[in-house]
Amino acid sequence: MPRYKSKETLSSSDSGSDEEYQPKKKKMKEKHVEEPKEKSPKKKKKMGDGPEDHMYPLSRQRFVSVREFRGKVLIDIREYYTDNSGELKPGKKGISLTVEQWEKLKDSVDEVSNSVRELS
Repeated sequence: MPRYKSKETLSSSDSGSDEEYQPKKKKMKEKHVEEPKEKSPKKKKKMGDGPEDHMYPLSRQRFVSVREFRGKVLIDIREYYTDNSGELKPGKKGISLTVEQWEKLKDSVDEVSNSVRELS
């Protein structure tokens, strides 16, 4: 016996209606749209006991910071961003230098400055 009935069988069945079969339309889910919240005033960077004590601004969102990681002192030159709560968080863009690398960078500052003067 075939699994599906033919069109003739469907139309000749005594289902009580002569209308064509129409699939039910799926109901669209209502999307709940929240009104944008008012932005709270940005919190200024705290200077206290935390790692912000060792942060030195280079520009609006870039800082040099000195921190300890896994027992080693690192010098970070990094971009930061302000999260939704207003806290300053480190971004992906940046570099961490060991103390030895930092010393080498400091030693080459005069040479780098001369190169910048020549090219500008």
